[in-house]
Amino acid sequence: MKIVRFLGPDGREHVGCQQDDGKLQLIEGDIFSDWSLTNDVLPVGRLLPPIAPTNIIGLGINYRQHATESGMEFPQHPIFFMKPTSTVIASGQPIMIPKCCHLEGEVDYECELAVVIRRDARDVSEEDALDYVLGYTAANDVSARKWQLHGGGGQWIRGKSFDTFCPLGPVLTTCDEIPDPQSLAIKTELNGQMMQDHTTADMIFKVRELIRFLSQDTTLLAGSVILTGTPQGVGFARKPPVWLKPGDEVVVEIEQIGRLVSPVVAAQ
Repeated sequence: MKIVRFLGPDGREHVGCQQDDGKLQLIEGDIFSDWSLTNDVLPVGRLLPPIAPTNIIGLGINYRQHATESGMEFPQHPIFFMKPTSTVIASGQPIMIPKCCHLEGEVDYECELAVVIRRDARDVSEEDALDYVLGYTAANDVSARKWQLHGGGGQWIRGKSFDTFCPLGPVLTTCDEIPDPQSLAIKTELNGQMMQDHTTADMIFKVRELIRFLSQDTTLLAGSVILTGTPQGVGFARKPPVWLKPGDEVVVEIEQIGRLVSPVVAAQ
């Protein structure tokens, strides 16, 4: 099932199941607890992020080939950071280049598989980890590299926390359609040119391992989003580097999920 959050023609927020004709069969109730499909069908007025996250946890250096291109050793434990929920935007909404960044020398793209937790998870075993997953969506962990690497006192959070730096969507694909999250094609296109083209099989720490690690003595709330890292091909590692600039269009595409489209503009 592909779940979509959207504004209908009535201007109200709805959640629905995507149909083949593009219309949405409305869902009644809370997708994180009790819900059911209704017989009501609506067209999409405006797409919203598929969920409103309770928390966003990002993973760094979690693909082998990305670690190699970054000149970093494979980590012994997952490297994680937080992104504020205020970074989230929907497919079709613009990524804004912050005024405190150089317009053409800092902001980078990162295609990522996003895991959505469906119920509170604490001290979860690897064996049971996927039972706590509602589904998966596509994410772009947009990163201002100078702030990430040099302006955050050694922490990555600042460079990943600007408004619009977490596009999510276009849909949330439930676990029944993705029984194995480690076998998905994942790509980024920038202005029609392929920049990242890989597979989630290259993750250093698999989705099951990440949920076990992150839930140790820590509650992952229902609605938490885990960004599972990016493959090789990011802009800062290219020679010469490639940075996002106003007028660009960046597209993240993940098998079984779809295309997350983001135009790029300058913040006003």
